[in-house]
Amino acid sequence: MTPAARLAQICLALPEATERETWERPTFRVQEKIFCMGFDDPAACWFKAPRGSQELLMEADPERFFRPPYLGHKGWVGMRLDGSPDWDEVEDLVRRSFSLIAPKRLSRGL
Repeated sequence: MTPAARLAQICLALPEATERETWERPTFRVQEKIFCMGFDDPAACWFKAPRGSQELLMEADPERFFRPPYLGHKGWVGMRLDGSPDWDEVEDLVRRSFSLIAPKRLSRGL
């Protein structure tokens, strides 16, 4: 399975999540609000993170995590998915992003 397909599988398993191509790339949304974006070349995703997490992740592993253009100043984090990503970690970070964007009634059970 490609990184893009695996990311889509993780995102679309969340309650009421949908996929829509925007800016020529897949965006994953809940009630029209983006919680994750996917990229193919190189394989990566961008997600929303709680305040302070961006810096922690980038300091812990600067080869894997980065400040994405356009959304980095709002606390979003980029994560490279090439190589052998830890898909459990990807899922945890995507679920956290979802819980920051989704209405409370949808994110309570996560």
